[in-house]
Amino acid sequence: MDNGIKKRTELLSPAGSLATLKAVAEAGADAVYAAGSQFGARAYAQNFTDMELLEALDYLHLKGKKLYLTVNTLLKGLELETLYGYLEPLYKAGLDAVIVQDLGVLRLILSQFPGLPVHASTQMAVIGAYGAKLMLEAGCSRIVAARELPLEEISNIYKETGMELECFVHGALCYCYSGQCLLSSMIGGRSGNRGRCAQPCRLPYGLVGGSKKENRQGQSNYLLSLKDLCAIDLLPKMVQSGVYSFKIEGRMKQAEYAAGVTRIYRKYLDKLELEPDCPYQVEDEDKGLLLALGNRCGFTNGYYTGKNGKNMVTFSSPSHEKKKDAGKGFGAKPEATAEHKEKIKGTLRLSQQMPACLMLQYKDIQVEVTGALVQPALKQPLQKQAVLEKMQKTGNTPFEFETFAIEMDENVFLTVGALNQLRREGLECLQEEILKTYRRVVQSPAPCSSRKPVQREGVGEGGELKLCALAETSGQFEVILKQREVGRVYLESHLFPRAMFAQQLKGYVEQAHRAGKECYLALPYIFRMGTAKWYCSHWQWILQAGVDGYLVRNLEEVQFLKEQGANPQSMQGDYSLYAFNNLAVAQLHEMSVPHITLPVELNLKELKQLTCACGELILYGHQPLMVSSQCLKRNVSGCSQDAGVFYLKDRYGKMFPVRSQCEDCYNIIYNISPLALFHHMGEARSLRLEGARLSFTVESPGEVEDIFAYYRQAAAGALDKDRKYISDYTNGHFKRGVE
Repeated sequence: MDNGIKKRTELLSPAGSLATLKAVAEAGADAVYAAGSQFGARAYAQNFTDMELLEALDYLHLKGKKLYLTVNTLLKGLELETLYGYLEPLYKAGLDAVIVQDLGVLRLILSQFPGLPVHASTQMAVIGAYGAKLMLEAGCSRIVAARELPLEEISNIYKETGMELECFVHGALCYCYSGQCLLSSMIGGRSGNRGRCAQPCRLPYGLVGGSKKENRQGQSNYLLSLKDLCAIDLLPKMVQSGVYSFKIEGRMKQAEYAAGVTRIYRKYLDKLELEPDCPYQVEDEDKGLLLALGNRCGFTNGYYTGKNGKNMVTFSSPSHEKKKDAGKGFGAKPEATAEHKEKIKGTLRLSQQMPACLMLQYKDIQVEVTGALVQPALKQPLQKQAVLEKMQKTGNTPFEFETFAIEMDENVFLTVGALNQLRREGLECLQEEILKTYRRVVQSPAPCSSRKPVQREGVGEGGELKLCALAETSGQFEVILKQREVGRVYLESHLFPRAMFAQQLKGYVEQAHRAGKECYLALPYIFRMGTAKWYCSHWQWILQAGVDGYLVRNLEEVQFLKEQGANPQSMQGDYSLYAFNNLAVAQLHEMSVPHITLPVELNLKELKQLTCACGELILYGHQPLMVSSQCLKRNVSGCSQDAGVFYLKDRYGKMFPVRSQCEDCYNIIYNISPLALFHHMGEARSLRLEGARLSFTVESPGEVEDIFAYYRQAAAGALDKDRKYISDYTNGHFKRGVE
């Protein structure tokens, strides 16, 4: 229900159970986010049953609060077909918004559930104004900004788009950009994109140089484990930057933690609302309470005031520690919290030979109920004070009377039972009238099938695959140019130093064209505000270099290219623009991305349910597992501006290659073993693909030559299936898939 007045801020709290939801609502949350039995990014949390969600909706709505449902995972095609039935009863009951990651989910909700707000999850990795514009145009009413953004970049999003912004203020931080992490998925089959992250970032790692010589400072430390965020000191600056919703992380935390943190943030957001001209200062006692409720080696203010740094890393311990009995002293437990009730007004009219009449009012909603006939008193007439005491009892309802007036004739009589019945009926009627303002009527669903559409012409089982190859080094590029099978070359953007970018890019493009190959620029994995400004100011140089197209890694780049007037046919989406189902493929097409890279977390059976005729399959390559704003080298031994490759060593001695992308300031952590699907060429062709890709990252020119030799044997059907051509490789999820 909208009373026409919107607060300057919203405090958004987590709930993994109905008890926690009630606790955070009583502690002062304006809205609560929670997951049901399906599709939430915390699959191992207790979560809500379908009936509990409906109860939670009514509970919050009667208090003037909101419930946001998390459907913030990637959905496979068959799962998407169950989404309508899952959401329909919640939509009818007045669900306030859905938080989504999957573009197919976005498309289905907007087409099937008119008026239901959709919030772009932090899993969508919206990191700038370009991505926010794209999501706004797609139909999202709010974005949950990436946690890596400083206040300056958050402010820029708001100034450029005016979009409603939601930002995390307290709780756990991920080492990787949300939605860009495949570490848990690839090493253990538990996908973060499917709500099943095993948190391997909380394990110990060592840092090893490019020569694989161990750096002692990086041995046996928790290099990927970040401290918990606490932004309580930054609330005024966040408001000034355009943040509307202040989000507390912790759907897997206990009620006393969620309610305790909520209560403290409520206190200081109220101060900003009620005392805007007073100096803002957080009391030491409240900071101590936040620490006592739980922290990891203390707190950090995250990325709001800086890019990265070792002050954000736990190093010594990844554990979340809390003091015993923390939260009990200030009513964090739901059973220890006095329930806040909504103020209502009542008027009772008792006139002889007329039905008793009770009028109730809550804000702008009024109801009137009538009861038994009022009789003349034969013995003892009703006393006003006694009637008042009985009528003001509200029991377990969410109401309490602010005022209650009685208008009654003298010498009237009504039984106690009749008065109680009148009161009960009135309160029930008022409650129903309030909830009616949230209810929706479901129209007949419009056709929005997630089934595989009729295939466009693709490559049949016996056809020749259109082969593409990605190069991250000049040596790899030189080998690729000599391969007759390659029709397209992707040039990784960090191959060219910014000072020589346009000149070197043009030279490489000309070489590719002379070799009879298309040449695409692979744009950065992360396209933050500074990167976007550089590309914008140098765009004419890039056009003059003559590239044929672009490998697009994120939503920012999609919108950027659209605004630069790029031909949609020149845009090849990478795997990180997730096309997990056919509605997502359709949504990407609508966003001017007609060519996709097939998801790396779907198995062969699941890929066969997908439209693959516009898709490119990665046949070979070290898969990026993490893209992080943190820099391992800087955190361990200081920034050296060395963009080379080094290694992350796990507790089993396995080495993950890491590349520093210094000019855009992020790290890419690659898988230990390369994906290699050469033994599955026949199965790959059965998908009727648009093309296939060999991605080269850390390979030497000689190793690149070997990979092409294996590819030729596989394409000719001459590969010995029992022979191990590559000493250590993985099939990825091509066979096993993820839960």
